[in-house]
Amino acid sequence: MSIDRRYFLGATAATGAFTATETIAAPATSSTVPVSGLGVDAIHLGVRFNGSDDSTEMLQRAIDRTAGARLPLILAPGVYRARGLVLPTGARLVGVPGATRIVATENAPIIVARGADHILLSGIIFDGGGKALPGNSGLIQLAAGRGIAIRDCEVVGIGGIGGIGILLEGIEGEITTTTVTGAPGAAIHALDSRGLIIARNTIRNAANNGIQVWRSQAGDDGTQILDNRIEDTAAQAGGSGQNGNAINVFRAHNVSVRGNRIRNAAFSAVRGNAASNIQITSNSCTGLGEVAIYAEFGFEGAVIANNTIDGAAIGVAVTNFNQGGRLAVVSGNLIRNLVPKRPAGTDPNDGNGIGIGIEADAAVTGNVIENAPVAGISVGWGQYLRDVSVTGNVVRGAGVGIAVSVTPGAGSAVIADNLIAAAKNGAIVGMDQRKPMTGDLARDGAARYAQLAINGNRVR
Repeated sequence: MSIDRRYFLGATAATGAFTATETIAAPATSSTVPVSGLGVDAIHLGVRFNGSDDSTEMLQRAIDRTAGARLPLILAPGVYRARGLVLPTGARLVGVPGATRIVATENAPIIVARGADHILLSGIIFDGGGKALPGNSGLIQLAAGRGIAIRDCEVVGIGGIGGIGILLEGIEGEITTTTVTGAPGAAIHALDSRGLIIARNTIRNAANNGIQVWRSQAGDDGTQILDNRIEDTAAQAGGSGQNGNAINVFRAHNVSVRGNRIRNAAFSAVRGNAASNIQITSNSCTGLGEVAIYAEFGFEGAVIANNTIDGAAIGVAVTNFNQGGRLAVVSGNLIRNLVPKRPAGTDPNDGNGIGIGIEADAAVTGNVIENAPVAGISVGWGQYLRDVSVTGNVVRGAGVGIAVSVTPGAGSAVIADNLIAAAKNGAIVGMDQRKPMTGDLARDGAARYAQLAINGNRVR
């Protein structure tokens, strides 16, 4: 995905901030502007609202003056009309939640900044009015800044193909208690973050992805995605998984995804692609079209623990050992009601109806899986199996309780002390991809596969 940087590069040179010691001059006859303990009321700097005129110039002057003096600019309840407001270092725009609205007057971002630190946006509705943004640009667009905070805001009316609600590049800071509705692209896109927290936000009706945390090149990122509510994520641009994800982490290492409530995503609740050391924990995920929680392609290290998954084609998939995907702990998850179908556009050879799919260098322990029509746990795929331990799980009402690859060249697995109940086609069955190759290995016949250790399982 190519991020359009024109608004970052051009607009940030358009204005300059006043120094912190400069007097804030009034627009009319008084010599100074009243400053309260909260900041400077924009009215006293000539900013008007609730009219049909574009207030960009007045707002920009007010922003520059208050930022230079390190004072918040207070925006009273009402509608302000503006385009391309450039935030310098120290800019603080504070409105009344649910009552202060800035409406876009052009097909362009409302807010832009590059290289500006200590910015605050609080209590403001940013309304794009449905105007089409240039490709892959954001209604709020910030780059190369530290100490950035977006709090208690709303982002709505985002237009254009691929338009993004909040677009961040190289940002250290936080987005909290903010609502983004109806983004045509992603609600929040964070690229090359330097210490970012995305927490307690609400995202609804994103057309393609909810939260995207990406890097230009694979490397440490450390973004924390915590306690957000993400609902009704579609995949209008199609594809086989690049769209339709509530949370998408790409090439960003050491990211934490914790405590999110995710409902109705066309593909995945959380998709980590080439995201090493990702931690996906304590999320509540329902109504997923494909794999609910995915660690895929060239990653090393994934912890997927204590999540609740109800309704998906596959609950958890830790895959692509053939492309370097390896090293995982999958524990304490509650997974149920898997379905034997996948969304349109996915590879028809991909699996479905599986609770947990695992391939290499992993421990699968203490999970509870119910109603998986194909398999509760699938261990390996063809020859892609190495050093997997499956212990202490409960599998109920599956087609096969635990399916394990016995394809020539497949590696070692330990399957021990699991409870498997009401598995229609066998408790533990050796497979060559989708083809059953053995009877029930939980009962007899496992000894002929030296790479498998199967013992202590309870079958009923």
